[in-house]
Amino acid sequence: MGKTANPRRVADNEARAKQTMIRISPQKLNLVAAMIRGKKVEKALAELEFSRKRIAGDVRKVLQSAIANAENNHGLDIDSLVVAEAYVGKNLVMKRWRARARGRAAKIMKPFSELTIVVREVEEAA
Repeated sequence: MGKTANPRRVADNEARAKQTMIRISPQKLNLVAAMIRGKKVEKALAELEFSRKRIAGDVRKVLQSAIANAENNHGLDIDSLVVAEAYVGKNLVMKRWRARARGRAAKIMKPFSELTIVVREVEEAA
């Protein structure tokens, strides 16, 4: 009388990884996610390794996690993986105040993001 298993959220030839609460705005994170969309995983990892963006290291960790999920959990071949999707979502926003002149205050918004990366196994045409 155990619980039934959850259905897979991705196809049989796909694996995904997600990270939430990344301390950067979604707009800035999407610039880095757009760099790797549609590329082979080796090329995407190389681009993230040498990117000058601060958040590229975190994106690289999520991509490596998606690759590990594909290999260990779903038995996919890591040499034929492509970054099928890399999308960014909003998360919470910390609201802070800064003292300004004449007893006023200015709002400081500190946004958080979440990143989801889906890798897909593709058959190479010879």
